[in-house]
Amino acid sequence: MTGQVRTVDGRVAGRRGQATRQKLLDCLSEMLSSSPYRDVKVIDVARKAGTSPATFYQYFPDVEGAVLEIAEEMATEGAQLTALVEGRNWVGKAGWAAAEELVEGFLDFWRRNDAILRVVDLGAAEGDKRFYKIRMKILNSVTNSLTESMKELQAKGKVDKELSPAAMAGSLVAMLAAVASHQKGFQTWGVKQAELKPNLALLVHLGITGKKPTR
Repeated sequence: MTGQVRTVDGRVAGRRGQATRQKLLDCLSEMLSSSPYRDVKVIDVARKAGTSPATFYQYFPDVEGAVLEIAEEMATEGAQLTALVEGRNWVGKAGWAAAEELVEGFLDFWRRNDAILRVVDLGAAEGDKRFYKIRMKILNSVTNSLTESMKELQAKGKVDKELSPAAMAGSLVAMLAAVASHQKGFQTWGVKQAELKPNLALLVHLGITGKKPTR
């Protein structure tokens, strides 16, 4: 945690207060993994953290406010997904490796943050601009980097000039997000995780390069 942590009324929280605040966030994160978002109440979060609702309200206006704090931290981590794309070589075997690593990193991030991402998706779908901005912060980090990579490939004559880098990159990232949020659902179709990754990487590679990968 960086910078000063303040209570709802603007006071700077001390070390003990910061620890209490973080414990409340950790307990809320854990509860979101096992309970529907709408069912999580302040009193339940406080009880799980071993404190009182009054203490919860010192740090957060309500459950939604605390959820947004968790989501913002998650989005900051998600912005680092751009490292999976920036500076990568998409030609030859290196291109296949880049596609595999992008898929692996994307699916792993979604698995680790599944509970809070479900809440973010719900809020964004309901038109809450706060959740929408958080969702786009995560997706933009990869979309913008992929767009630049495809522009570079176009400039080198390795990708069709008629292709729209932004449209293709946006479509690929939207696909990755949809698949990542539906990982458990693939099992009902008889698709194993080990089968999902290479097939998804193939689609990513074809979308970016327009060619079958060299493995």
